[in-house]
Amino acid sequence: MRISKEFAGTSGAIAAARLLTNSFLRGAGTGGAAVREETVERAVLVVSELVTNAVRHTDGPCGVELRIDGRAVEISVWDTSSDAPVAMGPDPTRIGRHGMEIVAVLCGGYTVTPRRPGKHVSARLPLDAAGA
Repeated sequence: MRISKEFAGTSGAIAAARLLTNSFLRGAGTGGAAVREETVERAVLVVSELVTNAVRHTDGPCGVELRIDGRAVEISVWDTSSDAPVAMGPDPTRIGRHGMEIVAVLCGGYTVTPRRPGKHVSARLPLDAAGA
C-alpha cells in the first residue's frame, strides 16, 4: 500500500501532511488488523518533523510518500534543497532544532538521497511500535 502527495512549500503543508499520514495509516491496516494507535502517532510526528524542515529550510514545493511494506511504514519527504538536514546532538537546554534527533530515535536513523532538484529524506518506522 502506498500514497504520495505534493504540497506547496508553505506552513499549511505541515498540517496537511499530518492529516494525510493519519488518514492513510488508519485506513490501511495490515493483514486485516488496524495499525496501532501508538504507531500512527509516531508516524504523524516523524512526517511533521520532516515536512517542517522542508518548509522552513527550502524554497518551493515538497512532497510526502508513505508505503507499508508489511513490517514497517516507509516515510519519504522530498524538497527542492540539496542541503542535507543536520541532526543536532542531544541538548535539553536548546529550544527547537530537535526534529532530526526525534526522527533518528523513533526510526533508528534516516537516509538522505539526492534528487533533481533537491533530496529525499527517508525513514522506516516499524508497524509494531514496541519494536522501535
